[in-house]
Amino acid sequence: MSIELRRRQFLGATLAAAGSMTAGLTLPGAVMAATMGRGFTHGVASGEPAADAILLWTRYVGAAGASDTRLTVELAEDAEFGRVVASGEATSSEASGHCAKAVLSGLSPATWYFYRFRAPGGETSVVGRTRTLPAAGTDPFAMAVMSCSNLPFGYFNAYAHAAMRNDLHLAVHLGDYFYEYAAGTYPAADQKIAGRDVDPAHEIVSMDDYHRRYAVYRADPDLRRLHQVLPMVSIWDDHEITNDAWEGGAENHQPDTEGDWDLRKATAKAAYRHWMPVSDEPYKAYRIGDLATLFRLDTRIEGRDEQVDVARVFAEAGSFAAAVTRLKDADWGDSARTMMGMRQEAWLKEALASSVSSGQRWQVLAQQVVMGTTYTPSAIGAWLDPAAPDYVKQRVNAALGLSQAGIPASMDAWTGYPAARSRLLTDAQAVDANLVVLAGDSHNSWAFNLTENGAPAGVEFAVSSVTSPGYEAFFTRTDPAVIESAMIGSSPELQWTDLSRRGYGVVTLEAEQARCDWTYVDTIKTRSLTAKPGKRLSVQRGANVLT
Repeated sequence: MSIELRRRQFLGATLAAAGSMTAGLTLPGAVMAATMGRGFTHGVASGEPAADAILLWTRYVGAAGASDTRLTVELAEDAEFGRVVASGEATSSEASGHCAKAVLSGLSPATWYFYRFRAPGGETSVVGRTRTLPAAGTDPFAMAVMSCSNLPFGYFNAYAHAAMRNDLHLAVHLGDYFYEYAAGTYPAADQKIAGRDVDPAHEIVSMDDYHRRYAVYRADPDLRRLHQVLPMVSIWDDHEITNDAWEGGAENHQPDTEGDWDLRKATAKAAYRHWMPVSDEPYKAYRIGDLATLFRLDTRIEGRDEQVDVARVFAEAGSFAAAVTRLKDADWGDSARTMMGMRQEAWLKEALASSVSSGQRWQVLAQQVVMGTTYTPSAIGAWLDPAAPDYVKQRVNAALGLSQAGIPASMDAWTGYPAARSRLLTDAQAVDANLVVLAGDSHNSWAFNLTENGAPAGVEFAVSSVTSPGYEAFFTRTDPAVIESAMIGSSPELQWTDLSRRGYGVVTLEAEQARCDWTYVDTIKTRSLTAKPGKRLSVQRGANVLT
């Protein structure tokens, strides 16, 4: 029997078993069993793929009173483990929330493998499936790209659909893997899906808080299945720490009640590395044969300067004209401001050049926030629900005024850091990169032609959220197609957008073409495996323009 046939059989059996075990299951019971029980509580996961190595993850809770448990891990060519090719050890410890990781090396490139963990008493984990990256060649490579999964807002049907496919090589998660808010905050109590409860109920701040929140999310059967069948490259955004984070603070961190920011940031980063199949490197490059380099970046906290507070600028400037002048000449237009920190900027500049000079066809940035420029359409006031909260109305009016002055609306995305964006795109142009930017964060889907100095610099595929609401939540009286058309009309870089649906993107890299196929689930209100294809856009190598 071929390895491909065994792989298909394993995937089918895994999905069938997961479906039978979780059918009709509500989360509270599952969470209690998974977080408070013993043994292998949260399945398995893999990540940090290379041509000859892979990182493997599990969580194991030993007997009462045992702080550390030494686990063994086996990796095989077949799901029955008749051909074991590598093994290793990993330690589950109380300090890491009972999570354990091991890196196995000496593997064959572009190969599907199966793996499992074993406890000292003989108990074994579920069997996971993973894949190494190619070492050479330009065979097509497909990635499921995801972002923004808020558990109380709905079911993770996007994860379930991606896990069911048999045409993917990698999952890429661009952040907001979970949300830090207290229960009833986002979503509000009347927006929450019954049974989709978070733990703890308060906003998370301590290590125990972060561990418990991860435990709830990782107990979700669809997220567990995605991790079980695909390796993942993942990066945090702000909500894995707290909302609108930057290097020195966050909108949703109050030092007087929540303690020292650096401690909270370090705690959140450590918890992320405990629970996710990731290395400790803040940013990294992954070589995908001769096809591409995938760059995992940190545009959130590694070196990001504070977001411009537009409301404060307007209050201090005293007039609209004075505020716009100050924004352009100082706060927003400051050439020293950075999204990634100067060290990461320098690393990426060198790495882009190295990727191009070594013959890689594509340079792909896996990063958190939208890079393309959007301006607020003049018709926005007519779309807003009169019952919208005052803060929403204020933001809309401010965004409209800024756009009329030639300033993009978002200060938290790359458009809030124009000098940093310009430096990156100029670096890409200088080495003739075929730049493909991946983004999440916004909860909606976008496709941009990125330009710098009037010339093409790359393209951007920004994916929708898994569950978090987007534009449609604020403009409920207006057909999304009307808003989408107006957004495209007011924003020259924007080529297409979807402002109403939840899902994920499949980015496929080929020798002469890269494309994104946006995929949308039919609902997040109930568990469902139904999804439909959305838009397909592509870019030809050497063009840096979408078609």
